[in-house]
Amino acid sequence: MFAQAATAQTLNIPFGAGRHRAEPRRTPASFSPDQPHQVVFYDANEEIYAQGEQASALYQVEFGAVRLYRLLADGRRQISAFHIAGEVFGFEADGQHHFFAEAVGHAGIRVFRQPASETNWRQTLDAALAALVRAQEHLLVIGRQNAAERVAAFLLDMMERQNSDREVQLAMSRTDIGDYLGLTIETVSRTFSKFKSRGLVRLANTRTVEVIDVGALRAMCD
Repeated sequence: MFAQAATAQTLNIPFGAGRHRAEPRRTPASFSPDQPHQVVFYDANEEIYAQGEQASALYQVEFGAVRLYRLLADGRRQISAFHIAGEVFGFEADGQHHFFAEAVGHAGIRVFRQPASETNWRQTLDAALAALVRAQEHLLVIGRQNAAERVAAFLLDMMERQNSDREVQLAMSRTDIGDYLGLTIETVSRTFSKFKSRGLVRLANTRTVEVIDVGALRAMCD
């Protein structure tokens, strides 16, 4: 289900139009231009779908970012994925969502409710395989013992996904990053500070990280 939150807005409008025009974003390639879809706008922390709900659509981020997460038995949150502009999510093998999906900040989401057809099945398969690869890489990241390695791998991954040579825009908070990497917010903040003091990154603000020494970060991940 989508647009469950009262403030979410659903529009049948061309891709790229919307109320949050000032939101900086890169324009993603269309997922299925021949397939009917709706554009839904969410405010920060609004639910897109819940764990246990029927999976009846695929979703593509138009702008903003989305987090997928589960609540563990002890109440802790484990974020399994972030999705940014152009990326597709909502794939399920058994017709049921196994994670919660929330907008990190203001976000526009394209909702595709039609099944894959002969003309777009390849796009659907490619998007599903890309999501699988990101999930596998996430397992490798959180399997690292060193917090610095995890944060370095996270920054490099975001650089690649944002097609950036140096600058990384972080829509998510330090708490989100910690829940994604299996670290405390204190450890994440301390690691960013260490990277800054060593001249590896420059923290323009809490949401913008300029990577000064890409090679050093890559060396941590080898």
